[in-house]
Amino acid sequence: MEDRSAPDEHELIARARGGDAHALEELLEAQQGRVYRFGLRMCGDAEDARDVLQDTLLAAARGIGEFRGDASLSSWLYSIARSHCGKRRRRSKFAPERELSLDAEAPEAAFGGGDTASPEAVLAGREIEAALAGAIAELEPTYREVLVLRDVEGLTAPEVAQVLGLGVPAVKSRLHRARRSVRERVAPLLGIPTEVPASAGSCPDVLELFSRHLEGELSARLCADMDAHLQACPRCRGACESLRRTLALCKAAAPSPRVPLSVQTTVKAALHDFLMSEKKG
Repeated sequence: MEDRSAPDEHELIARARGGDAHALEELLEAQQGRVYRFGLRMCGDAEDARDVLQDTLLAAARGIGEFRGDASLSSWLYSIARSHCGKRRRRSKFAPERELSLDAEAPEAAFGGGDTASPEAVLAGREIEAALAGAIAELEPTYREVLVLRDVEGLTAPEVAQVLGLGVPAVKSRLHRARRSVRERVAPLLGIPTEVPASAGSCPDVLELFSRHLEGELSARLCADMDAHLQACPRCRGACESLRRTLALCKAAAPSPRVPLSVQTTVKAALHDFLMSEKKG
């Protein structure tokens, strides 16, 4: 039997817009993991990410009455968080040791690790994780935010465009470039051979084509041509496989959101104080 005891997001939004403080608090707490992780990826600093989370949730609490649902709630919050990240960002790239603590299990899981992984596999997973974090960190912010939203957070290209205020073609163009850059950093650690002789004739830009294929931009004819080339060219086949594995790692880098308890406590207190002041006002 379907459990109807827990309100869904649409119901909570409606109640929050109607002035229900408990619904608003429940709604925003359910989204805090995504916002915090986005702040970590974009700012590269735990203190900044905490401030971005708090500022974003408070801004959302103030503006919930104006939220019309034209975008998803998470997209709306990413838009708010993005503006606060721009104000809070202190450094141009992350410190790898900070990133190692974010999602330590993700690369090991992606490469068949876990509780039974050997020490060598665990070490290799952490090395790949550090390379992935460093590669994302070294992207220019305009490229980093596209890759984080699309390949880590899992938004669609149109949703990313809405968050960033860009056209979909601009999002995809930045995304293709960001993917190539991250793949170049991670590929040497994946153990996929790409340093082999090319097939006869000139090779197409298979990385661009493969990235475009993932976004549904290639015609059936171009897909068939690319498939035929990959069958005959081990080097290009390895390049595409390394990009595919890199993007799988990006997805694995976004497990169930985990906000440190100390951050949850601080943010919850700030949100509660705001809601109480609004109630008194």
